[in-house]
Amino acid sequence: MTAHVKDKDAFQRLNFLYQAAHCVLAQNPENVGLARFYCHTQKTISKRLVLRQDPSVKRTICKRCCSLLLPGITATIRQRRHYGQRRTVVRCLSCGLTKRFLNNPNYKLWAEQLEALLENQPKSAQSPNVQQTQQKEKKNVKSDTK
Repeated sequence: MTAHVKDKDAFQRLNFLYQAAHCVLAQNPENVGLARFYCHTQKTISKRLVLRQDPSVKRTICKRCCSLLLPGITATIRQRRHYGQRRTVVRCLSCGLTKRFLNNPNYKLWAEQLEALLENQPKSAQSPNVQQTQQKEKKNVKSDTK
């Protein structure tokens, strides 16, 4: 059974804009402006419709200038040590913004953890209104079977 995705057309459009930005830079690395326009449009659409983008997509777009961060073309990527921890440092070549990410192989994003999935939440964690409606539905089923 597949779950119904809200705003499926909007997600398809966001995906198209992201892929178009990649294709523009792959064909002509000098055309950063058009790729930046596609990424800015993507960011604007997701804000307007209040849609969450995948963290892997958000990490490849500069927060300041909306350019696509591709290693060697629009960004530099370095591995650094800071107080014994490994970090990945991504620097945008357009605006100079620096992003730092921990380089821990055992780390998982919250969205990727099992506790984040709604199906794995315990029944008692649901709101009282949901529990009341479930109890009413059970009573209606029992009365219908008598």
